[in-house]
Amino acid sequence: MHIASFNTQAIIKQAIKQFYQTDSVLPLIIEAITKAGGKALLVGGAVRDAFLNVVSKDFDIEIYHMSICKLEEVLGSFGQVNTVGKSFGVLKLRSINVDWSLPRADSVGRTPDVFIDPSMDYYTAFSRRDLTINAIGIDLVTHKLIDPFNGQLDLQNKILRAPNINRFIEDPLRLFRVMQFIGRCNMEPDAVLHNACKTMSIKQVSLERIEQEYTKLLLFAANPSKGFRWLHKINRLKELLPELHATVGVPQDPRWHPEGDVFTHSMQALDAAVVIANKKSFDNEKKIILCCAALCHDLGKVSTTFADEEGIHSYGHAEAGAPLATTMLSRMFTNQKKLKKAVATLVYYHMMPGALVRGNARLSRYQVLAAKLAPTVSMFDLGLLAFADRQGRNADAQTPLQHHDPAIEAFLENAKQAQVLHKPIACLLNGTDLLEMGYTEKNVGDELKKMYKIQIDDAITNKELLKKKFYKKK
Repeated sequence: MHIASFNTQAIIKQAIKQFYQTDSVLPLIIEAITKAGGKALLVGGAVRDAFLNVVSKDFDIEIYHMSICKLEEVLGSFGQVNTVGKSFGVLKLRSINVDWSLPRADSVGRTPDVFIDPSMDYYTAFSRRDLTINAIGIDLVTHKLIDPFNGQLDLQNKILRAPNINRFIEDPLRLFRVMQFIGRCNMEPDAVLHNACKTMSIKQVSLERIEQEYTKLLLFAANPSKGFRWLHKINRLKELLPELHATVGVPQDPRWHPEGDVFTHSMQALDAAVVIANKKSFDNEKKIILCCAALCHDLGKVSTTFADEEGIHSYGHAEAGAPLATTMLSRMFTNQKKLKKAVATLVYYHMMPGALVRGNARLSRYQVLAAKLAPTVSMFDLGLLAFADRQGRNADAQTPLQHHDPAIEAFLENAKQAQVLHKPIACLLNGTDLLEMGYTEKNVGDELKKMYKIQIDDAITNKELLKKKFYKKK
């Protein structure tokens, strides 16, 4: 389905305005570059985002008809120039979020040779870009749109195309970029790009680069499930995330899960988590934790699901899923120990909110659970995951349900009443107290844990009573 045409001139004006608002020195730099014989184009993501009505924070300026040394000289008159990327034709000025680059050609490989060519024509220069929607430029002097591959039309029609499919398949990271743009921009690849992604090699790409694309998908996409569904559609999900692929076709009891198999449920829960995180104004770290927990929460159903005359069951799937979540996240992220620990904890305990409410549990049981979750996650985090889980059960569409769940609302209210919604109850005693009671420093840590368990289990709020209880149980 085609969407309404863009007001191109208004978009160009807004994109240039956003760029110049980044730093007051930028108009002066563009003027200096122009006077020195260069031509400055705003290119890449900032132009794409302007058409999508998204505010950009990072900007790329491509300079034509000027050598890298001359560009460095011009920029140097405005402050300290960072030349770390000079061999790639890229410079930075001070701490301004702008990359100043020259048109270039790259050879194939993880460490490609770079050929800088200031005289390169726009068609050749833009043909090295991954997608036509990223191969659009704006002349910052004439305000003319440079669009040799009709990227504006593709944005309008929500189509992802490669300017040069042969160049596209040379960089395996680009498959992951297609994945995240499908989720972020609600666009679909054309047949040529779709088929190329089915077969292109993705072996020679570092996890550090892949991590960036998964992160963008989870942080910036309204429906990140579309990216993962597409990986399954092109038969790459098993290769990339076998733990998630294994959930495809795993049945669920339609009484509780009318939406279908575990994969379908996980995709809906993931999209629900995005909505929840956005409503709560989560920072990036908390949002990724919640989204990854929703994505991974039912991985354990693969090994625990069975059917009998009473229906389909998956007893113990939460506990079985925690180590699988850690394994899968290791395929997506590098050295993210806190993320993996937080997600594994949420997955392990994600059935507890419903269980506590159904069992009409005492508030002390909420305090016990809060202590088990700490310090990586809270009862609030667990409750929000449970919300996403419950909302991922839409039988009529791929999108999650929107209604609230009384049981999970009760869980959060009870956690609040137990004073453990955001952090566990503090231990009444500390190390100094134990030393005064005659314990040695060697024993303090273990004894404090025992005392804390007694405090929570017996709902003790008095320090002296806790001491007496502890002595009695010893």
